[in-house]
Amino acid sequence: MPCYNEEAVLRQFYARTSEVIQGIPDYDFEFVFVNDGSCDGTLAIMRELRAQDTRVSYVNLSRNFGKEIAMIAGIDYLQGDAAVIMDADLQDPPELIPEMIGWWEKGYDDISAKRRSRAGETFFKKWSSHTFYRILQHLTNIPIQPDVGDFRLLDKQCLNALRLMRESQRYTKGLFSWIGFNKKEILFDRDVRAAGKTKWNYWKLMNLAIEGITSFTIAPLRAASFIGCLLAAAAILYMAYIVVRTLIYGGDVPGYPSLISIILFIGGVQLLFLGIIGEYLGRVFNESKFRPLYLVKDYNGKIMIDQKEERK
Repeated sequence: MPCYNEEAVLRQFYARTSEVIQGIPDYDFEFVFVNDGSCDGTLAIMRELRAQDTRVSYVNLSRNFGKEIAMIAGIDYLQGDAAVIMDADLQDPPELIPEMIGWWEKGYDDISAKRRSRAGETFFKKWSSHTFYRILQHLTNIPIQPDVGDFRLLDKQCLNALRLMRESQRYTKGLFSWIGFNKKEILFDRDVRAAGKTKWNYWKLMNLAIEGITSFTIAPLRAASFIGCLLAAAAILYMAYIVVRTLIYGGDVPGYPSLISIILFIGGVQLLFLGIIGEYLGRVFNESKFRPLYLVKDYNGKIMIDQKEERK
């Protein structure tokens, strides 16, 4: 459970989830909370839960690294034969865990919860999310799962596969699809947050969408090349038209406003495509630094001095 300023809901999440797993006697469970640089009482509650329940573990990151990084941090530290990734705001109902385990026992490796409805969200947010998934499906050759979030059960094989991917700019929903394995989707109605406020605004969602597109397809670069060829061909044809017209009719060719419009249009297109190229180049630059994905301040109260040994 990646957590950022979730003090208003964390105890409620723990109590409700504990009640669910008490009805599953055949398995041992572990709670792995990841404190992603919270600036409220989230960490104190994690320590409190740890003191009263040995099944609770927490990973305290040195600062806010973002949800995508917090998820891989939790995956690095968890143990067991399978793991359920979920948000602490109770929009992901823990009551689905027994059903997920049931499908896992039948041989599925990745059991994801697909949102049938999304309570508490605006029409624009629902429409933009649905549209983004459809666009991403057409741009990439990976079978991206539409309307599916991070709430899922993953077998140990899937977890080990995700641990191999140490890219710093992550789009985990795409990684879930990229690794493959035997997948199963179950439908659920997503509730509103039990408490607190969402940390996702439209700016962050747009950045996440850009991460998703640039992480799994080079279609924007190909589109830039294709449109560049079309504009070059159109420019050659227009230049030929000007030459022929001048040879036939002589004199200056009128059309200063149209010429300026064309120059501005082509300049705008060039700047747009330079921005696309820069986005991909920036990803290469960031990955070439080989920085660690995250730094851990302490794990279950133990100060992490040697970060290389932090996951052992």
